[in-house]
Amino acid sequence: MEQVVTYGGQEFRNIFAAGSNWLEKSVADINAINVFPVPDGDTGTNMHLTLRATMEECDKAREDSVASVAKAMAQGALMGARGNSGVILSQFFRGLAKGFDGKEKINGMDFALALSEASRTAYKGLSQPVEGTMLTVIKDASTAAESTTKDSNDLTSVLTVAVHAARESVARTPFLLPVLLEAGVVDAGGQGIYLLLEGALRYLKGEAEEMQQHKPELVKAELPITAKVAPAIVEHEEPFGYCTNFLLEGHKLNPDKIRKKLESKGQSLVVVGDDNAVRVHVHTYDPGSIIRYATALGTLHQLQVQNMDDQHIGFLEMQREKLPSQDISVLAVTLGSGMGDVFKSLGASAVIPGGQTMNPSVQEILKVLEDVPSQKIILLPNNKNIILTANQTKELTPKQVVVIPTKTMPQGVAALIAFNYEGTLDENIKAMEDAIALVKTVEITRAIRTTKIKGLQIKEGQAIGIIDDKDIIAAGDSVIDILFESIEKAGANSAEVITLYYGIDVEKPQAETIVEQIHAKYPGKQVEVVAGKQPNYLYIVSLE
Repeated sequence: MEQVVTYGGQEFRNIFAAGSNWLEKSVADINAINVFPVPDGDTGTNMHLTLRATMEECDKAREDSVASVAKAMAQGALMGARGNSGVILSQFFRGLAKGFDGKEKINGMDFALALSEASRTAYKGLSQPVEGTMLTVIKDASTAAESTTKDSNDLTSVLTVAVHAARESVARTPFLLPVLLEAGVVDAGGQGIYLLLEGALRYLKGEAEEMQQHKPELVKAELPITAKVAPAIVEHEEPFGYCTNFLLEGHKLNPDKIRKKLESKGQSLVVVGDDNAVRVHVHTYDPGSIIRYATALGTLHQLQVQNMDDQHIGFLEMQREKLPSQDISVLAVTLGSGMGDVFKSLGASAVIPGGQTMNPSVQEILKVLEDVPSQKIILLPNNKNIILTANQTKELTPKQVVVIPTKTMPQGVAALIAFNYEGTLDENIKAMEDAIALVKTVEITRAIRTTKIKGLQIKEGQAIGIIDDKDIIAAGDSVIDILFESIEKAGANSAEVITLYYGIDVEKPQAETIVEQIHAKYPGKQVEVVAGKQPNYLYIVSLE
């Protein structure tokens, strides 16, 4: 008679921790087989970061039952989901948690049934599931696992069959999705699922030490030389528009209703969660309308809006030979894809998405900081709320990190312009700090509630002007009037250069009209206009 071993919560956690670590070893390799170089196309990175959040939350589980640990993992995955693959992965863990509900310990049959629930839950999260993706790999693995329980109830035996099925499923993905066949690659998300399960199996087999010394062997597309796809039948989503990703928290939320509402607003839509927290991912040409709809339902967290056209260009640039490593690298936190482009064009080694309502964590900043080759780092937070977080990274890395306390993005731009690649670290610190003092920043947004500040009566929805990210200096119904009143009070008359960064909800002709008006009101000034594409702020004006 077969001896069936059962596993408790801590062992269950260790199994998936091993799988997560195994996948982490191949992040770059998984990224490299993305069909499209779009913002959420870094599948390996997104799955790794989602798994890291999953395991961190798992460590907080108060009980040692599998049910408790699985529930914590599902919560961590939902809160930390990154990109399309990360959101689907969060549904995978949510399904596992459903399958393990009430379980103190689990065996092979329990795992197989939970894996089937994970597959059903993952499919349910997408408005238009596509075969030949990680969904298919999860489904094939779960089907094989459930069928093998007729002969064995041992977890190692069940997982062995599931991993074998996952590997074969990954190899088949090009024949299910024409765009993969055309590119000659397997599905990146499916590859990630296979490695996650394979790492878990290797741990169960006692190969933990061996895993530390080796890298995974990826599944490759074994295609016949004659395999070709007629261009006329290759249908795929063009890598254009904005990748919009956020976590919505509220009360009595309805994921199905939200999904139905957003189906007509974009592609690659994934809506998952429950009545308290919903994760939304969508590719859209109009992220503003989606954000406005979501904010009417609750509070947004981890908002990311990235331009996929810009990411495509960036991907092509990455194929060029890498420049020699610099002695000093400048990292900048930015809000809006256009602002990110500005900092990169001025020589920033890397940009970190962030800003109002979407502040990056210490961990997120630290990861980017560690990825750049330089040992000396100048960090531009570009927001007063991020300065403290940025400073915390100093103690967590052997690199020499200096935080220039930029409170606005125009201050960061001025600091970066003042940076001298041939100068020393101390010389650059002084030059950049001096440059900050010469910049005035005006931000135009809308009030989210009615209030009274320093004698100003402000009504909800009115345009407000903020100077240097601290004082509201104007409020009223007309955005244009408030913009001009604000820059006048901020000292536009004495400025030499006026730069207008327009936000994601502003059309280019609108911004160009304002620039013409600025020229007329302040003749002789150098006036520039930039598509900052920042959310929340209609306009950001730099006065230098």
